Amino acid sequence: MDFKKISYPQLCIAIVALLLAEASPSVAQSGKGYQILPAPDVWYNSVDGLRVGLRLRGETPGTFGDGPHRMSTGVWLGTKFPDHPVSYYFSLTEPIPSLSDFGSEANVHLETSYRTGFQSHGLTFKKRWQAGFDETHYTELALGMRTEHRFEDSYLLYRQLWQDEWLYPFSANLLRTRENGAGRYVFAWSAAASIMGPGPEFIRTEVSFEQRIPLSNALMFRGRLYSGLASDETPPEYRFSHSLRSARRWMDSGLTRARGTIPPAWMQSGNIQVTGGASLRGYLHQDIQQLNNGAAPLYTSLSALNMELDYPNPLGRAVTNIPVVGEFIDFRSYLFFDSGTSTGLTSVEESRILADAGPGFLLSINVPDYLGKSRGLIIRYDLPLWISHPGLEEHVKFRHVIGIGAIISL
Repeated sequence: MDFKKISYPQLCIAIVALLLAEASPSVAQSGKGYQILPAPDVWYNSVDGLRVGLRLRGETPGTFGDGPHRMSTGVWLGTKFPDHPVSYYFSLTEPIPSLSDFGSEANVHLETSYRTGFQSHGLTFKKRWQAGFDETHYTELALGMRTEHRFEDSYLLYRQLWQDEWLYPFSANLLRTRENGAGRYVFAWSAAASIMGPGPEFIRTEVSFEQRIPLSNALMFRGRLYSGLASDETPPEYRFSHSLRSARRWMDSGLTRARGTIPPAWMQSGNIQVTGGASLRGYLHQDIQQLNNGAAPLYTSLSALNMELDYPNPLGRAVTNIPVVGEFIDFRSYLFFDSGTSTGLTSVEESRILADAGPGFLLSINVPDYLGKSRGLIIRYDLPLWISHPGLEEHVKFRHVIGIGAIISL
């Protein structure tokens, strides 16, 4: 089906029909069996101008996000009225009682999105295993299939990071977090394979292991091992970068989904890092320089080691001790070291062993909105004062990076 040919009136009618379908339990049960909670929503980008819209969350009252027919949706209008002024997002999660237990739900998740020049439509089976009441010890598995297409290039800051054919990837994701003898760890694995349709056929996988080790009451070590591997035919939006997350992952955040939400001049300065992948923060400026020149510094394999040593600071303690506010805000200071190279298993690789080091700071704000969705933000300010391969610069030099998101999530 060619979604480009759907008219906007048809699209709006379809969305309304979906909303009414979700609201139908409340009609059948005299308004007591289902509730829909609205909230206004506003974004900005260079193409749409202000994107004004409405978000809705549907759920069975009293289930606290764990009941049947869980819905999240939104419709927006671009006030500059571009070629595609109407955009939407819709998701529906339906638990499978026969495969579920307390804290260990199995569900089917439907998701469809048409916004900022990119559309994605998919179905996923998810299963969670949790021991007892401890929500920090669990394993999650997700198996799914989706179709996706970049249909409008004007939203892109770097056109060379995308191709424009339809893709039909199958995906698998595994996440496990528990305690071991050293401290808390998180293991994550993902794989995607697209073997149908007119687009390139490819296979890619990513794996990471993060470990947190308390050294004393004042010191905390955090480490991360990462590796990404892809076939030679992998499209550019799924390939790996020294310092940035893959372009496909930029679609996961409203901040990076479209050009202009973050001012383009800031992005092109080489000081704003969209965190993910190998996350070699000292090589962000070199990567952005190549992107600004029209090149695509992308690889089919990259592996990295990221380390951070937290040390105490008076400001962090002061923030933590503020009543109420301290529950939503965290401020960390640390020394970091990153190193990475390619695996030697594919044809488009980084031959050098790159490294960087310096001090850094992280501010985490996590405040849920009216509908319970996190409106939190993690901002890092890192100073990679030393890098191993500086190009025409000095090895030791003042450099600074403002990172969106934490490199080590623990």
